[in-house]
Amino acid sequence: MAPLNARKQKKAQRYFKERGIPFQFVNLAEKGLSQGELNSVKAVFGIDALIDREGKEYKRLNLEYLTHNVEEELMGKPLLFKTPIVRNRGKATVGYAPHVWKEWVDQP
Repeated sequence: MAPLNARKQKKAQRYFKERGIPFQFVNLAEKGLSQGELNSVKAVFGIDALIDREGKEYKRLNLEYLTHNVEEELMGKPLLFKTPIVRNRGKATVGYAPHVWKEWVDQP
């Protein structure tokens, strides 16, 4: 499978590496999110924020013209996730968000 938003993911990885912040990378194309992980991130943002409506996979599947269950689509087709998804102690971001990550690092 093709990498998910590889450029954004690499930028996020570089951000954490340059600052010596430990992180765990999960390739969603290979592993996907478990239902529990999805529920955790969904609780922060809502399900609609997690689908990449600008992505190639969304357009390829013509989802903008079809009625669909977003959660079912994400669980069955992880290429639809907006990435990177970064979680930190009950908090999360979707997409490249260094300003938020900096706040996390600066908090005691």
